[in-house]
Amino acid sequence: MPTDVSALQLVLTADPALIAIVRLSLIVSLSAVLGLLVYLLLSRADPLGSWGLLFTPQAMIVAQTVLIAPIIAALTRQTVEDLWTEYRDELDAMDVGPFGRITTLIWDGRFSLVTALLAGFGRAAAEVGAVLIVGGNIDGFTRVMTTAIALETSKGDLPLAIGLGLVLIALVVTVNAAAWGLRRAGERFAG
Repeated sequence: MPTDVSALQLVLTADPALIAIVRLSLIVSLSAVLGLLVYLLLSRADPLGSWGLLFTPQAMIVAQTVLIAPIIAALTRQTVEDLWTEYRDELDAMDVGPFGRITTLIWDGRFSLVTALLAGFGRAAAEVGAVLIVGGNIDGFTRVMTTAIALETSKGDLPLAIGLGLVLIALVVTVNAAAWGLRRAGERFAG
């Protein structure tokens, strides 16, 4: 592979090596390892250390984005690829341009794409390792529900840990129910 190939070119051409990396990242749970890599990038002595992001909510967002991006990318790619296989001949026959093709594929795959986003949300909502490493679990600043649950469990305060867990489950169920409701409304509206 030439060294002057950009990441955007790899994504747009659906490079098999990139797809293999995305699939591998779905198979292997890299939470703590990715958290450590983000930590190393953001620590004072490393490339992005001058930004002062370590142990901040922004560092936690970076870590979670690194974790969920491969999940969303792989599921989105699969959805769009399946739709392209189904619609390619029709779109070619109607001489639809690239923008029209993308719009059509996204519109027809919108419910599956929302499912891909929900998978990413579920992964982010359940994350402990990476956010603990880069956020530091600082009370009132970078402590999130999952790290609070882990902390309270380790302290032996199981009623509080279970209560926090139930609140987290309720939030996730609420988001999924809202997405399901929007899907049902969209299906009824579309006919």
